[in-house]
Amino acid sequence: QVQLVESGGGLVQPGGSLRLSCAASGFTFSSYHMNWYRQTKEKQRELVATITSGGRTNYADSVQGRFTISRDNAKNTMYLQMNSLKPEDTAVYYCNAQRATIYYWGQGTQVTVSS
Repeated sequence: QVQLVESGGGLVQPGGSLRLSCAASGFTFSSYHMNWYRQTKEKQRELVATITSGGRTNYADSVQGRFTISRDNAKNTMYLQMNSLKPEDTAVYYCNAQRATIYYWGQGTQVTVSS
């Protein structure tokens, strides 16, 4: 049974930091590209950051220099370190695993940036 479970979301003040985690099970984690997406009620789901199975990373322009994606294949876990958070980063953040045409999704974790 495939599972992606996000954690680490919450309420933080502007300028603060959060670290999201995505715990994976039920598939060969190290063989999959891993992504973080986010979505608000007003916007379509947006790709935030990617880390390939080989460890290469890519970021949306809006988070470049503030967010860092990483993975620990020994723990089957992906992370998103979010620094210098802004109110516009408020969204539900989703973990995604992708290999060829196979996609798995987590249930999402809410991040709210507000004073």
